[in-house]
Formats: sequence, structure tokens, C-alpha cells
Amino acid sequence: MTIEIKVPVLPESVADALMLDWKKQAGDSVVRDEILVEVETDKVVLEVPAPADGILVKIVAQSGETVLGEQLLALLEPGASSKPVLQTSGQAEAQTNPSGAQQSAKAEQPGTLAEAAVSSDDARTSPAVRRLAEETGLDLATVRGSGRDGRITKADVLDHIFDSAAPPENAGNLQQEAESVPRAKSQSASQKLIPAAGDSIMPEGVPEGSRPETREPMSRLRQTIASRLVQSQQSAALLTTFNEVNMQPVVALREKYKEAFEKKHGARLGFMSFFVKASVVALQRFPLVNACIDGTDIVRHHYHDIGIAVSSPRGLVVPILRNCAGMSCADIELQIQSYSGRAREGRLSVDELSGGTFTITNGGVFGSLLSTPIVNPPQSAILGMHAIQQRPVAEKGEVVIRPMMYLALSYDHRIIDGKEAVQFLITVKDMLEDPARLLLDI
Repeated sequence: MTIEIKVPVLPESVADALMLDWKKQAGDSVVRDEILVEVETDKVVLEVPAPADGILVKIVAQSGETVLGEQLLALLEPGASSKPVLQTSGQAEAQTNPSGAQQSAKAEQPGTLAEAAVSSDDARTSPAVRRLAEETGLDLATVRGSGRDGRITKADVLDHIFDSAAPPENAGNLQQEAESVPRAKSQSASQKLIPAAGDSIMPEGVPEGSRPETREPMSRLRQTIASRLVQSQQSAALLTTFNEVNMQPVVALREKYKEAFEKKHGARLGFMSFFVKASVVALQRFPLVNACIDGTDIVRHHYHDIGIAVSSPRGLVVPILRNCAGMSCADIELQIQSYSGRAREGRLSVDELSGGTFTITNGGVFGSLLSTPIVNPPQSAILGMHAIQQRPVAEKGEVVIRPMMYLALSYDHRIIDGKEAVQFLITVKDMLEDPARLLLDI
């Protein structure tokens, strides 16, 4: 009985999704829970696993297509429980030479190096790529993949062969094949033309003095970020107020207890947990900063779901810490640690990125000294943290050096008055400069 593979159910706030590269092709054998393809929404990338062992007999929706929730993607014929072992050169010889049957049998024994190599490369290659590697005697472990998640394409194999010092004997035929292989339209193309820090700004193989340009589509996440930022600028009366905080008490507290904290809770004691706790106190004292506008109504949230801006390879994402008023510093740090790791892997769920009543963003990790963060609609405010710098400040009539940080609160002036915004920021400052207040609730 054929099994239908469909797009996962999409949340109400997500209209459709974009098909990314298939990790398997029609005719490939798959095992249960193996990832077949990924679909990108405007918030996260969702993985579509195989529901059972079998053969992928038909692909209905191709890479690059826009699909809806529960739309048919492919058909799976259940039954096969494992992938067939690819022929080695000894097996191929045995088929035409009976005297080589003993070598063939040896190559098929489980646990051999040939089988181990196949299993380790299957996740990153297609059958055509593995077949080409066998024909040319190429070790796929030496090939750098340009496809999504490091997947090795046929073009990568051909490029590697002709970049090597000793091309194979059939190089002429392979050269013709290489010219006919379309290069993957993946992020690798832009990566070759967008240099990393310290790299030459000219693409490889382009003569000096030329003026190359590339064009690539924005990801759905980047499109959503752009749309929401423009929406925020156009629909809200944004204003930013600034202050600075002496981080010496928090720095000293962190230095004193960070080892004991990590040993007990399994997470580093960072600065973010102090800012979350201080923000909750300030939100409780100035609840309009935690509210939002809906038409002509003011919606007051009697809970505190704080979004923490996290950088990921796909762009900035804002997972939500739920009910922060009841969270300890350890709870906050553990949750942020989990979010950060899954953000880098692209494995945050839609629910973890939805909602939120207030946001904290830390540009200081990238070296930002001062900025005006943009409010994340429909929220009404966002707190910006910045780099800690040793600066001279006046204390009791004397100039001393202290670790100082600039704070910025951007807010929607339609709902939050300047007085409330300033007092909110001063409350955060007071909590951080005297952390005992967080414990004593004063």
C-alpha cells in the first residue's frame, strides 16, 4: 500500500511554505524517520521525515515550488528496510568474471570498509554522486559539498576531480559531462561571491578590474523580517530613549558564582538572565510597556513572554521565553542555551517563535556600542543591550573606571508616554546596578 507524504500542518499564521532541496530522489530507498526534504516557512524550516522504510517511488512537488499545509509531496512504497549496498569495483568485476565471485562475496560481507563508507556518505550524496565517485576512485570524504547542509552534488565531484593534480584516465569524457551538469542554485553560489572576513573581495577566477554582480532571491525569513520592519516603521510612532548602566555589580556577581552556577545547573551564567529578571520587574511597574494596540483598543498582557533575539545562519530569529515572572536565572539561561543551539541548526518550532509581549536584543555581542532597535510588531517596546566598555565615570566626586553599557528602549509613542519609557529604563538600570533588589523585590 502506497503511503502519501505530505506537508506538515502549518499554523494559522503561516499561509504557505517553500520547497527546499530534496535529500532523496525518486527510486531511492529510505529508512523510517530519515529526512526526505525540508520546507521553509516565513518563520522556520520544517523537516519532512520518512514515515516508514521503503522506496520513494514518486516526487510530486519539486524544489522551489510553493506548497500549502498537508499538500501531497511524494509517494512512498513501504517494504524495504535498508538501502542496497552499492557495487564496489570488485563486485562489478565479479559479474563479468566468475572467478571473481569470491571477491564479490567478500565485498558484500556486513561490516566491511566498503559498506561503512557507503553508510557514512549516503546522508550527503545521491546515488549518481556515489556511482561517479566509485568510477573515478574518489574518496567523497575529501569533497566539499556546496548543497544545503553540506550535501555533495555531482558538480562538486566533477570540480574536485579537475582541481586535483592527477585527473583520471577518462578525464575527457568527464569534462564533457561536467559542462552539461547545471550548478546547484543554492547558497553556495552566493557564498563564492560574498567573501568572509579577510578574504579577497573579488570572486575566484574573475580578473581584477571587472565589476561582477550576482542576484539571488531573498529567503522567506528575510522577506518576513523586511516586511515586519517596514510595517513597524510605517504603522507605529517609534521613539528611542537611552541610558547607561554600571555593570560592575553584575560582573562581580557573575565572576564570583559562575563556576558554581555552571556546576549545579549545567549552563553558563550570562548577562541575559539579569536583564530578563530586571525587565520583568520594570514591566510589572509599567504595564503599558508590556501591552499592545489592536485597532482602537489597548490589549494589556497580564503575563510576561519575553522574546530573545538570536542570530542564526538564516537571519535573526526571536524565540520566546514564556511566563518569565516565574523563571529563575537558571531556567532562563538553560532555555536560552537550548534556543541558541537549535537556532543555529534551524530546528526551532513555529510555536517557539510566535507571540511575545516584549523583546530584548543584544547587539553588544557583535560589538555594537549604541543603536536604536526597531519594535517587533505587534509589541510596543524593545530593549537594546550593547557592548560593555571600560569608561571613566564620576562616583562620589572622584573619577573611576567602570564597565559601562548603554541601554536603548525603543517604544511606540502611541501607547507609551516618554515619562513611562524613561522610568522603565531607569528601573532596569537600578535593578542591574544593585542586583540585591531583584531578590528583595524593592
